[in-house]
Parts: sequence; structure tokens; C-alpha cells
Amino acid sequence: MDIQIGATEILGLSGASGSGKSRLLRAVADLDEHQGQIRLNDIDQQSIAAHEWRRKVALLSAETVWWFDTVAEHFNGMPEADLRALGFDQDISDWQVSRLSSGEKQRLGLLRLLENRPQVLLLDEPTANLDQSNTRLFEKFVIQYLHQRPACAIWVAHDTRQLQRICQQRFEIKNGSLIHVD
Repeated sequence: MDIQIGATEILGLSGASGSGKSRLLRAVADLDEHQGQIRLNDIDQQSIAAHEWRRKVALLSAETVWWFDTVAEHFNGMPEADLRALGFDQDISDWQVSRLSSGEKQRLGLLRLLENRPQVLLLDEPTANLDQSNTRLFEKFVIQYLHQRPACAIWVAHDTRQLQRICQQRFEIKNGSLIHVD
């Protein structure tokens, strides 16, 4: 199947747990072997080093990974306007990562991901741990990023209403096949 995503577009992907959604994102991010051909504009995924590809095509996993003790140590500068846009109303740079909720880690993980200014965002259930208010902030923030860059995204979610709301294209993985959803 040939799928194309235009600038500023979000492709939504749903399916049962274990159907292969995360594996598909990992293949697009060049983290897992695959048989398909993946291109970004005129660049074939296999024609450049994996770390260079991942600067252009960035994956936000369902569970973010943190390797330093404090939030600020993970950033090249705390983007205050972006922090406010994602619902942080105070300086969190000195917070211990161990203090963060899973939803706070997810929102901060998005900011960390965007430091490289990727052209493609691969978002694996990015709002699963967020309340409705923070989910809307997250969605708005991603959409604004896609339009400012311009970039595109593949958004994996179980919430089909969310995918209907934010996506221009939707697919479902069912019985090992990728099916277009109207």
C-alpha cells in the first residue's frame, strides 16, 4: 500500500492492542527492520544514516525515557512560551524527573522531541495519560508546530473521536492489514 502524507497533515492510526501500530511507527523511525520503502520527500530512508533520519523523522514513544535527574538537564534551554502553551504555569526546570506524572513526562517529551525541528512526528498514544484539557492543549500545540514548520505527523490512538477531530487521513490495522477509514 502506498501512503502519502502532505505538509501540515496528520495521519491517524488505530487498531487493537498488539496489532502492530507501535511497530509500524518504529519501522518508519528506522528503529526496526521492515520490508517497505519509506521516503521523506526525495530522501529514501536507507540512503542516510539512521541517526540523521531520526532527526528528520522523530518518534515520541508511549512511555518517554529520561536519563538525567532534573527536567532542565534534558533541554538546550527551557522554552517558556512552549511550556505555557502545554499547560505548565510555573518554572519546572529544577523539578526532579522522578516527581513528574506520566502526563507531564509526555508533554515534556514532546518539547524535547521538537528541539531537533523534525519534519515528521511519529506520536505513539501521546495523550493517553492526559486529562481532557491537557489533551486539547497537546493537540493544538502539535497542529501549530505542523503549520509553522511545515511538517506532518502519524498519530496513534485508541480514541477514534480524537483521530476524527484532528486527522486528515485515518487508517486502522486489522488482522495484520492496513485499512483506510473514511
